[in-house]
Amino acid sequence: MSTFWSVFIILLVVVNIVGCVWLLWWTSRRRPGEGETTGHVWDGDIREYNKPLPRWWINLFYLTIVFTLGYLIWYPGAGSFAGTSGWTSAKQHDAERDVEEAKTAEALAPYANQPIDQLAADPKAVEYGRAVFAANCATCHGSDARGAKGFPNLTDHSWQWGGDPQTVLTTILEGRQAAMPPFAALLGSDQAVLETAVYVQSLSGTPVDPALAAAGKPRFDMVCIACHGPEGKGNPALGAPDLTDDVWLYGSDFDTIRTAIVQGRAGMMPAHRDLIGETRARLVGAWVWSQSRSADSEGHGGGHGGEAAP
Repeated sequence: MSTFWSVFIILLVVVNIVGCVWLLWWTSRRRPGEGETTGHVWDGDIREYNKPLPRWWINLFYLTIVFTLGYLIWYPGAGSFAGTSGWTSAKQHDAERDVEEAKTAEALAPYANQPIDQLAADPKAVEYGRAVFAANCATCHGSDARGAKGFPNLTDHSWQWGGDPQTVLTTILEGRQAAMPPFAALLGSDQAVLETAVYVQSLSGTPVDPALAAAGKPRFDMVCIACHGPEGKGNPALGAPDLTDDVWLYGSDFDTIRTAIVQGRAGMMPAHRDLIGETRARLVGAWVWSQSRSADSEGHGGGHGGEAAP
């Protein structure tokens, strides 16, 4: 705080306190004509008398002023004067935070360093994980973890980066960055883009023009198999999705696939290690893994971040 504003606040405080003291003194002094009415009459017989406030009432107001002076000496409140107690809101916040973090650490200690598939068998751990998910993950993936366009469903059978427990934990801790570059220039023409998009649609069983799909296959083999594989089944190590199933992160209609080819995709899930810590990450991973296990007996669930086209 600058000197000017410090002095301004101090003067403002002093003026207010002095003004209150003067007002109390002025209203409590005895005046000529005390006991007489002011001339105001209501309902025919209710008269307003000209009397000062009771002495006990005035003294209570004086006590509040004394309390104010003591408060301003003990706590900061007069400009840049820090107060004799050394109290600050930051110190109080840090002290209360440390107490709560100690309680949380004690509660989470039994779950530290445990594999998420083991935690998933513990109902209490799963409930902790659900709360962590609601606070940190539901914004993107939804409160039911079923995702939305561009945000993966974590309860289905398709994992973009792999669905084993350690991979899920790595995804949460380190985040994921999926990048599909634009391929319009490489394919060379709108017709080539069209044919490639139609072929991609055909991989998941969508009815398409057979001639266009046949023309698009060589282009797919030239451009897309490096990530998605010769059969279009994807590569979890690269975050390249399987194009042969019915799970599409951005949509499976022609226009969406064409947009992905022309403009590319950039899906990103931020790292949560520094945000929630490793133990909470294990707990939320256990909850997510348990959701996918309940949806699919083989233990595969929804992936994190990325694109849904070659």
